[in-house]
Amino acid sequence: MFRIRIRMAGALALCICGAACIAGADDAEASFVSIFDGKSLDGWKAADPSFWSVEDGAITAKITEAHPTERNHYLVYQGGELGDFELKLKHRIISEHDVNGGFQFRSEMFDGDITDDCRGYQVDNNTNTDWLVRLYDEFGRHTLAWRGEKTVFGEDGTPTTTPIEAAKGEPWFALGEWHEYDLVCRGPKITLYVDGRLAAEVIDNDPKQQDFSGILALQLHSGPPMTVQFKDIRIRKLAGDE
Repeated sequence: MFRIRIRMAGALALCICGAACIAGADDAEASFVSIFDGKSLDGWKAADPSFWSVEDGAITAKITEAHPTERNHYLVYQGGELGDFELKLKHRIISEHDVNGGFQFRSEMFDGDITDDCRGYQVDNNTNTDWLVRLYDEFGRHTLAWRGEKTVFGEDGTPTTTPIEAAKGEPWFALGEWHEYDLVCRGPKITLYVDGRLAAEVIDNDPKQQDFSGILALQLHSGPPMTVQFKDIRIRKLAGDE
């Protein structure tokens, strides 16, 4: 009888713990706010809107033979700068060629050699490569962490990289198919998940390079004909930035 009671108590504890975990996950999901209505570009702005539209419920940007470009284009979220946040979005990039794409975060627009360009942190992807996705610094240090890497930048800017073994090797996602990016930015720590799996991480302790807030901007990278799409874009502010 005593053993039966212990087993029943253990089972009850597991049930309570499981219910609490589910409730916690539901609360976290409920705290996300959609920033794309699936129908229009309301709340977003591009310097050249001719490349941007909404198709099949997704923000869509295209380069075609009839409408080429030699520069990058950005669609900027108009909800203000983001500091500590978690962003989820689905993305795909379709082309018969080797092409690049991604999105900027904690970034800024500027007028350089090419006007209306963007610099700062980026989730960068590239078709037909072994890495497919990385954390990047546009107009800065370039690659911060490849897929399968964790990089810590010291206060002197020196990077120390260690492997994320579970994220190396064959990819578990395809850039030409819908996949979900889950990006978490909290202080100097930037963590990227793809389809629920840890892909890359950066801890940026370099005071000369780190950025703690900035804009969110979707990218159409210059290059051959391609279509890039983004949908189900949701964000939640994290503690300390609410």
